[in-house]
Amino acid sequence: MEPQGPGGAGLTKMALEPGDFQSALPEQHLHVFFEDPDIGMSVGTWTTTDMQETFGPYPDDEFMVVLEGRVRMQDRDGNETPVEEGQSFYVRKAIPTSWKQEGFLHKFFITLSAPDAPTPNIKSAEGGVIVFDGETLTAGLVPEKTSIGGGTQRDNLVFTNDTGNMTVGMWETSAFESAMQPFSVHEFAQILSGEVSILEQDGTEHVFGPGDVAFVPRGTVCSWRSKGPVTKYYAIVDPSAGQLSGT
Repeated sequence: MEPQGPGGAGLTKMALEPGDFQSALPEQHLHVFFEDPDIGMSVGTWTTTDMQETFGPYPDDEFMVVLEGRVRMQDRDGNETPVEEGQSFYVRKAIPTSWKQEGFLHKFFITLSAPDAPTPNIKSAEGGVIVFDGETLTAGLVPEKTSIGGGTQRDNLVFTNDTGNMTVGMWETSAFESAMQPFSVHEFAQILSGEVSILEQDGTEHVFGPGDVAFVPRGTVCSWRSKGPVTKYYAIVDPSAGQLSGT
């Protein structure tokens, strides 16, 4: 994923609805790298100028990486959760909140809002905005029961959404190499440390290091490998889980 779209081609200006804002209309631009309308998932990069959204239920489960700027998520009592440049955060679908933006902001995102899933009736925004803190999450890592590709892995599952098909968290591994096979989930990954390569079936290799963000669609035939330790944040959408599978 590139901040200015593939090859720096740029983002497209969005058409906005005044009713979505309690401020004057901002200017927003978007590029969608991947979407699946059947499950309500979208992955992309987005910018905005100053604005404040109309207060209401947040429309999606969303994991974001703030590339530039800062935002404050405000609840109905005026309490604010700040998110700074360089931080990553998750917002739970349907929490009562308002996005309050002062100055320019640029982010990567993955959103999920299953078309047929009921919207939860959530009365409070408490605990619904999770700002990822690497030091805290590292302390909460626990060993994985199953090893991938001969490595030793630990995971900290931070949150599972209400429909049970999106998980976000932190993961680390020692050197490993997974089998070449179809990827079983959609994964949005932010590399924190180390270097990992993803090898496609046709021999194309993608190498990612600290600060890079990658998205791998479900069904992609690929192999993951690293020569040393790697740590990442992840947001995983599993169409076979929860209400995306009709359960």
